Amino acid sequence: MLRDKVQELLAWKADPRRKPLVVKGARQVGKTWLLQSFGKQYYRQMVYVNFEEQKNLQNLFLADFNIPRIIKALEITAQIDIDAADTLIIFDEIQTAENGITALKYFYENAPQYHVAAAGSMLGIAHYKGSSFPVGKVDFLTLMPLSFLEFLQAIGQSRLADSIKSYDWATLHSFHSVLMDQLRIYMYVGGMPEAINTYLASNDFQKVRKVQQNLLNAYQSDFAKYAPIDIAPKLNMVWQSMPAQLAKENKKFVFNVVKEGGRAKEFEVAIQWLLDSGLLLKINRITVPKLPMAAYEEAAVYKLFLVDVGLLGAMANLPPQTIIDGDRIFQEFKGAIAEQYVCQQLATEAKPVGYWTNDKSTAEVDFLVQIEDKLIAIEVKSGENVRSKSFSEFYKKYQTLAIRYSALPYLQNEWMQNIPLYAIGQFDTNPVLK
Repeated sequence: MLRDKVQELLAWKADPRRKPLVVKGARQVGKTWLLQSFGKQYYRQMVYVNFEEQKNLQNLFLADFNIPRIIKALEITAQIDIDAADTLIIFDEIQTAENGITALKYFYENAPQYHVAAAGSMLGIAHYKGSSFPVGKVDFLTLMPLSFLEFLQAIGQSRLADSIKSYDWATLHSFHSVLMDQLRIYMYVGGMPEAINTYLASNDFQKVRKVQQNLLNAYQSDFAKYAPIDIAPKLNMVWQSMPAQLAKENKKFVFNVVKEGGRAKEFEVAIQWLLDSGLLLKINRITVPKLPMAAYEEAAVYKLFLVDVGLLGAMANLPPQTIIDGDRIFQEFKGAIAEQYVCQQLATEAKPVGYWTNDKSTAEVDFLVQIEDKLIAIEVKSGENVRSKSFSEFYKKYQTLAIRYSALPYLQNEWMQNIPLYAIGQFDTNPVLK
């Protein structure tokens, strides 16, 4: 599978001020595969250590942080001579090696010539129990599930993906129905690599669903493995409430849905754990649509989404029949699938995202995105009925840039772009935003 993050890895490799790299992301989004594939393709050689499997190396950093000693141990393990300039050193499941995270600091300070990348379970890394995290001593790369464009490349439709990236609407108009069909499949399969590989190998949606259920079970096992005893039950309660949260007309996260009489104070630590693990995405309410957007965030009011649209469908037991029933999959439980998909795709572009409601919550804009010095209001329409009084009134009042994502082909009017759901994002190449 081609992953867009390879470009960021190439920039990291070429940077003379490069620091050890920590690849973040939820379990099974492809962190290990990405690093190994990158190492094989762009380095002469690679040293790969999985501390969970190679238990004899879990004490590699226990005695001291002497880099020559550590390098010698790695050379003995890999049976190669490490060339600092052309060897990628990968520390996988680094959270299982005592002092492993801390060791990255000493690679940065004492041996910056080495190319070192680390990955591991985010629940383990985010809540590392060793000494302090080496703040400012590492670079970060966040890996999300495959985006829809990466999905198109995986199924052999890279030319269509390129047309979307270049905003080639003349070509895309001819393939609109084809792309909408593929989007329906993506909304069911999602972007987790194993689910996509299962779909490609079998074309069997029941097998895809089994993979997704296994992933969900693995996440809940992680809760018990990494979380303190008093937090784990709350993690499960928040996690299991997500389909019900998103099935509401107003998708603001409500603690009473988690537990009758529930309060923020009771669950805020559990929510932060899930955010740190990469399993949830959070967007805050923006009180006033102005720049910088972060200055107007309301910290206590937010929406939460899952990391992957396919996993949301699995949690909600969404049947495969929805894929072929027209736009049904976009409209399931009050458009939650479509809104989840949009949030997930926006998150892959790493732009500041929020949403807006008026003080009485009688009008709402689904998403606000900040692109440098521009603020874009985004409306999501799950079907072909795209009228929205709130959205037009918001534009008249605040005059932001406006995009509506819907099942309709591309259309530009005097104040808004209607962009098909399959072409979400790509802000850097959108000619209207330049």
